[in-house]
Amino acid sequence: MAGYEYVSPEQLAGFDKYKYSAVDTNPLSLYVMHPFWNTIVKVFPTWLAPNLITFSGFLLVVFNFLLMAYFDPDFYASAPGYKHVPDWVWIVVGVLNFIAYTLDGVDGKQARRTNSSTPLGELFDHGLDSWSCVYFVVTVYSIFGRGPSGVSVFVLYLLLWVVLFSFILSHWEKYNTGILFLPWGYDISQVTISFVYIVTAIVGVEAWYEPFLFNFLYRDLFTAMIIGCALCVTLPMSLLNFFSMDPSVAFRYFRVASKSILLYGWNSLCQHHMSADCLSNE
Repeated sequence: MAGYEYVSPEQLAGFDKYKYSAVDTNPLSLYVMHPFWNTIVKVFPTWLAPNLITFSGFLLVVFNFLLMAYFDPDFYASAPGYKHVPDWVWIVVGVLNFIAYTLDGVDGKQARRTNSSTPLGELFDHGLDSWSCVYFVVTVYSIFGRGPSGVSVFVLYLLLWVVLFSFILSHWEKYNTGILFLPWGYDISQVTISFVYIVTAIVGVEAWYEPFLFNFLYRDLFTAMIIGCALCVTLPMSLLNFFSMDPSVAFRYFRVASKSILLYGWNSLCQHHMSADCLSNE
């Protein structure tokens, strides 16, 4: 990675013209979390850099991942007949997850409070968020694991892509509209995950073996919530926000994007057939 230019000189030159614009319509965020964060940010001294708050929250997410990796390296600890993760670990992970979520909500407020908001700060924040998408899902996976009442590794792989899809979709939306419409799923998922960790410490992982409704297991509820939130909340709202802009501009963007995707798929298909022909002729 040494010598790699994360941001090109041309992109840096455009930072002077950049203006952060975000819209948050989530009731949980507006009426619960933002008032809470507005109170918390006043505790921080004004000399504390917002990027340090961002990075501290990210380190807590990584620490949770490493802690669960130590106690559940093969994702079998929650399965029947295996030594379970100690209850205190679930409490620690739940508390630290909520603190990390709080720091992620406070860093921007600290930047505006200290008049130190920069495009690089936003890039740093969202860059770490993209990594956190992986750690969040893999860490919470230990609640169910790979046992008979758990979730298969293949399903986990698909869920990782669903979460990353939601993250990329939000920034695609911002790229085309100039406004970051904060997804509802993020706040709901973070509060829910923290709550589930604490509940797991109280009732034990055995509680998740039981059916949630009829033959619908809690593992199925876990999977359905992630996929449903992405397809039924994040995707429709992103498309609505995208097509709410100037219709002519929206359809032009959509047409160009669709053409690029089709060309990429066609070129990949051609390259695949050409490679296959070359191999068959050898």
